[in-house]
Amino acid sequence: MIYTLWTMNKEKLIIHGKFQSIMDLAQKLEKAPKKFGTGELLSRSEIHLIEIIGDNEDLSVTDIGKYLGITKGAVSQSLKRLEAKGLSLKKTDPKNLSRSIVMLTAKGFTAFWAHRHWHETMDGGFLKYMEELNTSEINIIINFLERVEDFLKRRIQSRE
Repeated sequence: MIYTLWTMNKEKLIIHGKFQSIMDLAQKLEKAPKKFGTGELLSRSEIHLIEIIGDNEDLSVTDIGKYLGITKGAVSQSLKRLEAKGLSLKKTDPKNLSRSIVMLTAKGFTAFWAHRHWHETMDGGFLKYMEELNTSEINIIINFLERVEDFLKRRIQSRE
């Protein structure tokens, strides 16, 4: 049965409205760069690259590419942006002189720790809420999110 907004009951209208609101907010969050204490605007992909570098020692461009499932060229482009902002640098691996290791600068670590703090403060209440859910409630949420994920994948595929 196909529902239109006019034939949905109140609860379904609320769910539909909340879903639309979440999608809109996710798009805004995705697009909005933050400074993370550095004075430099950092995109979501840049701060997550900083997170990967900060969480792992001795990573090469190849290692990062494998970790992210992207090409070395794409990693290099992203690292050039971070280097231009003074957030990362490459250093020759003393154990293998033909290999470069990617490292964060002091400014990069400022962004790394500010990002971690942001997650701790922003996610804190949400994580507490999740911990209080019972198994049945968790399964309902998982099922719902799987359906949303499937819906979004089908929407993306229909555009190709």
